Amino acid sequence: MNIGDYLDSTYLKTAVQAGISEEETKQNVMDLTNEAIENNFKLVMIRPKFVQLAHKMIKDANSKTVVGTVLGFHEGTYETSEKLKEAAKAIEDNVDELDYVVNFEAFKEGKINLVKSEVFKGTKLGLDNNKIVKWIIEVAALTDDEIIAISQLIRDVVLDNFGEEQAHNVFVKSSTGFYKTENGKPAGATFEAMELIVENSKPLQAKAAGGVRNYEDAVKMIKLGVTRIGTSSAKKIANGKTTTSEY
Repeated sequence: MNIGDYLDSTYLKTAVQAGISEEETKQNVMDLTNEAIENNFKLVMIRPKFVQLAHKMIKDANSKTVVGTVLGFHEGTYETSEKLKEAAKAIEDNVDELDYVVNFEAFKEGKINLVKSEVFKGTKLGLDNNKIVKWIIEVAALTDDEIIAISQLIRDVVLDNFGEEQAHNVFVKSSTGFYKTENGKPAGATFEAMELIVENSKPLQAKAAGGVRNYEDAVKMIKLGVTRIGTSSAKKIANGKTTTSEY
């Protein structure tokens, strides 16, 4: 198994969140991108403002690594129009993959039509532009029943509107990595949550983000049916080491 084919190497902290300067943040993104290129990781996952930079670095290196970005991040409660505006700009900047945070709060409140509309519009924009689309559902904010229901909702919207032939281009993704939990509960992917996502989003793909801290856990996730793993410690995982990073 070439674990690098499954790894979305990730840096999503703003300068304020990391307590560093904008220039240092840019350097972190460049370092992440260079590391992904050198190690043949599948993807670099970065904030929208750095998409052009990463795309140029990868193109100049003649690398197969692709660029992903996050939309409506991290709360997911942005208006659908705002998420679509962010996505359109990222597409203009040559992004390859769009990771939307679904409005999981609206889903929890029973606003199902709002969520269906958002998933349809966001997915359509991505697929119409030949992009991979992922929907982050924030498993730490959901019960098991809600994880099942929202995974099925996304699956059904995709299949009903775009057909099974597009299923492999859409993912259900576990987490943003920024959700605050209480009592030390996991904020990212767990084996239990990913099993629910895999089973209830088929034939869509599944991405485990956050909480995968070593090579063995990554392999276990893949054996569960996960096809992508988001991590800020891709190199450590690829080299068989353990990371203490939350994401």
